[in-house]
Amino acid sequence: MAVYLIIEAKVKDRNKYTQYMSAFSDIISNYGGRCLVQGGRILQLDEDINLERRKLDRRQPERMVVLEFPSEVNIRRCFSSPEYQSITSLRHAGAHTRTVLLDGLKFD
Repeated sequence: MAVYLIIEAKVKDRNKYTQYMSAFSDIISNYGGRCLVQGGRILQLDEDINLERRKLDRRQPERMVVLEFPSEVNIRRCFSSPEYQSITSLRHAGAHTRTVLLDGLKFD
């Protein structure tokens, strides 16, 4: 069953973030991953959102990425790989990120 990573990012240093994403894209394919969504417009659809609160919400992402992997094992191997570990400093310098893992569901 496929699993998905949802990554929210708030960019701190555009150059370092771009370097990180370029290297990361190459690495994930080595572990069976593929990028489904990278960038694009983010539109809040909650009807009951308080606009004042939204201005203060520091978690409002600037960028979102959706990745698909064949299994959680593939993701864990990817993130613990020497290749990925070598670019984590670019991630930390380039953006504040939040990553969540979602199990895929198959509907019959």
